[in-house]
Amino acid sequence: LLRPLAYQVQVAGSGAEALAILETEPIDLIVSDMRMPEMSGAELLAQVRQRWPDTLRILLTGYADVSSAIAAINEGGIYRYVAKPWDDAELCRILQQALELSGLQREKRRLEALTAEQNHALRELNATLEDKVRVRTEELNIANQEISLAMEKLKKTFFTSVQVLTNLIEMRAPEMAGHSRRVADIGRKLAEKMGLGADLSHDVLLAGLLHDIGKIGYPDTLFGKPMNKMNGEEAALARKHPINGAAALMSMPDMRGVAEIIRSHHERWDGQGFPDQLAGEKIPLGARILALANDYDSAQLGLVSAKRMTVDEAKLYVLEGRKFRYDPAVADAFGELIGRVPRKPILERRLSGQELECGMVLARDLYSPDGLLLLATEYVLDELLIKQIRDFESAMGKHLVICVRA
Repeated sequence: LLRPLAYQVQVAGSGAEALAILETEPIDLIVSDMRMPEMSGAELLAQVRQRWPDTLRILLTGYADVSSAIAAINEGGIYRYVAKPWDDAELCRILQQALELSGLQREKRRLEALTAEQNHALRELNATLEDKVRVRTEELNIANQEISLAMEKLKKTFFTSVQVLTNLIEMRAPEMAGHSRRVADIGRKLAEKMGLGADLSHDVLLAGLLHDIGKIGYPDTLFGKPMNKMNGEEAALARKHPINGAAALMSMPDMRGVAEIIRSHHERWDGQGFPDQLAGEKIPLGARILALANDYDSAQLGLVSAKRMTVDEAKLYVLEGRKFRYDPAVADAFGELIGRVPRKPILERRLSGQELECGMVLARDLYSPDGLLLLATEYVLDELLIKQIRDFESAMGKHLVICVRA
């Protein structure tokens, strides 16, 4: 795959062989498998980080193991984590980005050395040589601007590397691209709007970036699938992802506040959420913020109801959830942040399953008697769904109360 692209490629059959090659010639980038004889990929990259810190590191693995991934990131300082089997074009793009980063770092060092040299030369200039000083100063300003641009690019690249675990999820579900970043940004703005301080705002930001990390073991069929479209087994698995995500981070002392937020970000103000059925102020404040931010973006991705909502529809959906889905204070802050949407009065009818007809639109969320969300607001009923609702009523031995638009 790589040799036709004019890369100089060295191949090693084990971690020991790789270290031997690194001792004899400079290497810009190392791509290592996780499972290898003698030492794992994480152990190899940790040694490379210590001895050759300028060599960028990428880890390949076919095992969706959160603990191993976190260990590799912490110990090996990897640039990216790529799941096998990989897509050739995507892998080539990742390698190109990594090598561009390596070149940018070298260019940064060159520019810093150039700046130091110019500063030394300026000190040696005679005060009477004003023209030369002016010319040198202009050159220095240009160099400083280049350094500022280079540093800004490095910051963006570093922020991208922080999202490596998030990328694992979004690489498997292209329609989810950018979801975690948007949720994190909305959550941070809400925390700042509510005056919650830098520490909690930072935790909400990190929790937003990592809130779906518990989905790392999901089968591909579950990605991008609304909860109300899942069968019982799928829904049971989906409800575990906040617990799995929190467990993955709890071993890191500095991330325990983030883990707590992730565990509770699907709880509801009325106690009908999961996994712990917490209600009201028993839900961590950061989780209450993240719950709203996550639902707002998810509604626009079609993960809340059968259709994708527009921005205004998603705003209304969130604001109408005040006092039962979301903390009223968080919903009010969201309304002030994004501007309230004029709410048209909704006329509704309350029917049983036997009275439903195809084409009716739900005016409210439909829940089972034990609090499980069956269908979300704005869902359009078809013949199959109506049959399923009637079968559900028959199995329970009583009618549901279903609110539809008049």
